[in-house]
Amino acid sequence: MEQNLTDRSFWKAFWESRNGLIFYIKPNYVFGNILAGLIKQKGVKNAIELGGFPGYYATYLKKYEHLDTTLFDYYIHQDLINQLLEKNGLKPGDINIIEADLFKYKTEKLYDLVLSFGLIEHFNNTKAIIETHLQFLKPGGVLFITLPNFKAINGWVQRKFDKENYDKHNINSMDLQLLKDSCGKLGLKEIEVYYHGRFTVWLENKAERTLLTKALVKAIWVAGKAFTRIIPVESKALSPYIVVKAVK
Repeated sequence: MEQNLTDRSFWKAFWESRNGLIFYIKPNYVFGNILAGLIKQKGVKNAIELGGFPGYYATYLKKYEHLDTTLFDYYIHQDLINQLLEKNGLKPGDINIIEADLFKYKTEKLYDLVLSFGLIEHFNNTKAIIETHLQFLKPGGVLFITLPNFKAINGWVQRKFDKENYDKHNINSMDLQLLKDSCGKLGLKEIEVYYHGRFTVWLENKAERTLLTKALVKAIWVAGKAFTRIIPVESKALSPYIVVKAVK
């Protein structure tokens, strides 16, 4: 079976069709508080973001945590990266760039922190894609992975209103026990896997959706936000993300 559910042409078309890619990244960017704690606790000095074009977290970690950061992706558009850096008060060259196939690349440099955000769910073999992260990680280094929780209400929204995008995701990977077991089989320790975030829903290329679709999704968003404001829980049914943390 093919490892990946997408290819380079998919990502090229995906990123070139997106609007609003360039924005100022705030200090409270999603997962920022978790990352700050890990960096302080583990004494992290450098990091690599895998599959992270256009480099939001590589930029965030450079700007706010002052790490030596590298962005690795199968598809790179250097001009967009430069625009993002400049928007955030950085200059071209402030983050390192590697454009390569994750399954074929062999690294000579090891990192204190290896991250990916919304990457592993695009592959059929969850353990295999997690294993590709480990070639970059120093012994004692921290692995930090997030993926969307499409087994929640947000998944229903994706399946109902954007089936094409939904089908590019391995829904089976969005299982806490599977993720924990995969990390364990790879010899990782201090493994933590949990749901993150109270509630949100989204659609890719929202501007292209019909007014009715946008209204329905907005109504779901408002109802979910109101509910989790009253009952502030993180759960399989509501949380938009899954977080994986482990140490090599």
